[in-house]
Amino acid sequence: MNPIKHLSCCVALLCALCAQAETMTGKNGMVASRSDMAAEVGSKILQQGGNAVDAAVATAFALAVVYPSAGNLGGGGFMMISLADGRVFAQDNREKAPAAAKRDMFLDKNGNVDRNLTVNSLQASGVPGTVAGLLDALTRYGTMTRQQVLAPAIQLASKGFALNDDLAGQFAENLEGFRPYPASLAKFTHDGTPYKAGDMWVQTDLAATLQLIADQGRDGFYKGTVAEQIVKEMQRNNGLISLADLEQYQPIWREPVHGTYHGNDIWSMPPPSSGGILLVQILNMLEPYNIGKLGFGSAATGHLMIEAQRRAYADRAEYLGDPDFVKVPAAKMIAKDYARQRFSDFDAQKATDSASIGAGKWPEESPQTTHFSVVDKAGNAVAMTTTLNRSYGNRIVVPGLGFLMNNEMDDFSSKPNTPNSYGLIGRDANEIQPGKRMLSSMAPTIVTRDGKLVMVTGSPGGSTIINTVLEVVVNVLDHGMNADKAVSSPRFHHQWMPDNVRYETGAFTEDAVTELKKMGHKGLNGSGFGIGDANTIVKKDGVLEGVSDPRNVGGVAGY
Repeated sequence: MNPIKHLSCCVALLCALCAQAETMTGKNGMVASRSDMAAEVGSKILQQGGNAVDAAVATAFALAVVYPSAGNLGGGGFMMISLADGRVFAQDNREKAPAAAKRDMFLDKNGNVDRNLTVNSLQASGVPGTVAGLLDALTRYGTMTRQQVLAPAIQLASKGFALNDDLAGQFAENLEGFRPYPASLAKFTHDGTPYKAGDMWVQTDLAATLQLIADQGRDGFYKGTVAEQIVKEMQRNNGLISLADLEQYQPIWREPVHGTYHGNDIWSMPPPSSGGILLVQILNMLEPYNIGKLGFGSAATGHLMIEAQRRAYADRAEYLGDPDFVKVPAAKMIAKDYARQRFSDFDAQKATDSASIGAGKWPEESPQTTHFSVVDKAGNAVAMTTTLNRSYGNRIVVPGLGFLMNNEMDDFSSKPNTPNSYGLIGRDANEIQPGKRMLSSMAPTIVTRDGKLVMVTGSPGGSTIINTVLEVVVNVLDHGMNADKAVSSPRFHHQWMPDNVRYETGAFTEDAVTELKKMGHKGLNGSGFGIGDANTIVKKDGVLEGVSDPRNVGGVAGY
């Protein structure tokens, strides 16, 4: 099949989707985000002389105000920082299990997992890491004060902003989930009546909390009034987080996962995220093949990538967890000789049965996460992915503080070989232990070449995160696409178990789908909804191209 003809076909099929993409070019700085208001906040920080870290911290705090389903103070995530001098850092601000957490805490008297407890209770909340992570990054690598980077978020919360259709619709969809909690109902409705697009949304309690953080730093969240209110709410509703849990929380700076692909350096997040290891492992398996020549969306390319995804995700289930609690063979998993060994049974004409590769599944976080990318004039870059786990976390707003708590404890394996709320099975490496961080698929990623920035990307999407990032990277590096095409082009996903292929309309032609089925690939279920939300920045010939994924409302701002 002519790959150019096929690419044109796919782009035509997605013309309506692509038309909604937010794109922008600039030379001095760029922010790509799920929210146009948050992107604008970050861009203004850059224009005021802040660097990429300053802008990232400001964007993240703004997302807690303008995109509350995933932007947060009560959750956590991961941040990759690439400095213009070539140094790269990985920050883990993932939530932790409280000290009172127990291995079997979500099992009922019959030994079965209580699904309500794992997602809809304060027992589901891990110790939040976002605030500590953002402030620590600002102190180490930023140039502005807390007051400067928090000022836009405080103003958005205190003065309010007009709700768009997207946010008003989200609030209405989640109304029944908010209804049992007075503080949640007060925040997200007009006395129980849904907000409408165009209504002004003022968050006085959240503004006060943000002001405490601006004035007192981490002590404004992890000690004092805020911490005491969090713990009181925990005690009222059988939650586990204590004052000591909050005070003792620290983000961890970890060694980035580093791989190479066709002369490019791939920098991504290490465990407790599985994202970086799997990304590099898959790219290692693909590197010997000329994907650009095979063609975007062809059966040959799809077969090759699906088989690599299948093997990497099988390894994820067996080996990955919090490296502070389990031994993770990271170096082995990202070694190129291991990739050759792992892919030695690849058959170019036939799909592999997942059951013959391994057994068991793994827990994942909800698609309701958010990612943003930032690049400044000097070439510093930040990729950050943050989440509450499910959309709006456990939907519980802490009274008087104005922010939601996460339900990340569901990302642990509540019971060996028992599906979690997403129907996926975990193993001992990801069992609940006090102080442990739950496994994730988040993959904030930075690509450089000869020490110079090439691209910044990442995505929400649970287990689809890794393949979303993979395909955006391959689209740029192998297929030569610009940022807009790389992000807008349709995607596909395979995660070992369940053994089926999910794809967006246009990811494969009808002939390619027929051929993949003949090879033995299962499922091949076309999807009317999007995979991932890859807000991305690509730098080429000194020009930054930023794009917010057209699969969702978003924004990009640069200059």
